[in-house]
Amino acid sequence: MPWNKQEYPPSMKNLDARVRNKAIEIANALLEEDYEEGRAIATAKAEEWDQNHPQDE
Repeated sequence: MPWNKQEYPPSMKNLDARVRNKAIEIANALLEEDYEEGRAIATAKAEEWDQNHPQDE
């Protein structure tokens, strides 16, 4: 089931909105490739992305 900004896994609930949106994007891409652990991977990758892409730029 693809996720969106209104419906996403509970594990993403406490993420900053910017990071959560990226995690949703990553998780949906992983789901398309049949990854079962997509949520955990997506959360970690979104947090890594956030660190590498500061909002001030």
